[in-house]
Amino acid sequence: MAKRTTARRLAMQALYQAESANIGIDEALENIFSAEEKLFGETKSFAEKLAREAWADRADSDKVIEEFAIDWPLERIGKVDRGILRLAVHEIRSKETPASVVADEAVELAKKYSSPEAAKFINGILGSYLRKSP
Repeated sequence: MAKRTTARRLAMQALYQAESANIGIDEALENIFSAEEKLFGETKSFAEKLAREAWADRADSDKVIEEFAIDWPLERIGKVDRGILRLAVHEIRSKETPASVVADEAVELAKKYSSPEAAKFINGILGSYLRKSP
């Protein structure tokens, strides 16, 4: 598995854990990393960066999600899906990785850790966001 794909998975898991357990992102990252074996430095540092930045940026990301999740209040979106969306919106806005790559990775995370319906939902939100973004 590619290092960045693994890092995105770890970051998504940390976001989910921080929200679900009502703990800080640092504690969530520590929990996630302690469960991982053979984690390479680049993967770990990218996961940390993504998780910390997406967590700090979640209020702004939530506004984007709410704008494009028509008739779906944020509280109605599952925590896994919300974590995937927060991570993707943040990463798209940072412009460090091509937006299409970020969107594809988000959809793949949803397929693996949520449901096919969630993958379509996430694809729809991110696709709408990307079409409207400059």
